[in-house]
Amino acid sequence: MTLRLHGIPNCDTVKRARAWLTGQGLAHDFVDFKKAGASAADLQRWADAVGWERLLNRQGTTWRRLDPALQAEVVDAASALRLMQAQTSTIKRPVIEWPDGAVTVGFSPEAWGARCAAVTAR
Repeated sequence: MTLRLHGIPNCDTVKRARAWLTGQGLAHDFVDFKKAGASAADLQRWADAVGWERLLNRQGTTWRRLDPALQAEVVDAASALRLMQAQTSTIKRPVIEWPDGAVTVGFSPEAWGARCAAVTAR
């Protein structure tokens, strides 16, 4: 499996993550949420791996601009996944699918360095 990074190209965190991977010499596929969307199966797999609460970006502009009634409807995994599929900007970025099958959300050079060392040691 190839390292796959999911996100939005103009997101600063995604830009930093992509630059870090390139700087480490790590090849990766980039999947643009805006163009490709996020399938229900992908969202379910990611939520199973990290939890829907971590996957849902409640700090972002898209969430803050949602109608409060729509925000209030997000009470469990099913409602969160429906929202994330309809509005991919509510997915925390980046979502990484690592070659070992693990899924992580967000960018941390320290955590990624340790994960990359573990993956390449195999």
